[in-house]
Amino acid sequence: MATQEEVLQALKECYDPEIPVNVVDLGLIYGVEITPEEKVIVTMTLTTPGCGMAYQIAMQVKERAKQVPGVKEATVTVVWEPKWDPSRMSEAAKKKLGIP
Repeated sequence: MATQEEVLQALKECYDPEIPVNVVDLGLIYGVEITPEEKVIVTMTLTTPGCGMAYQIAMQVKERAKQVPGVKEATVTVVWEPKWDPSRMSEAAKKKLGIP
């Protein structure tokens, strides 16, 4: 069975095409749950509700999660609460984007 850390590490390969930082470091991943049936449930958000790439990013996250050894199925739920803001970003992401 996969671990939450393995899934998060894999999701670091997923990017919003408009931002050169992965979805984990951007703080877009709100939760990763792994069921006993080896299903991964990712709860995430996007930087803005009007993001035109919402579907593509969610599908990229879903497909990448499914590739983790020990994962049989994956679902992604996009939520808008709590609202994303730059404080959710990792220090490395803030530095890369020039945010204090």
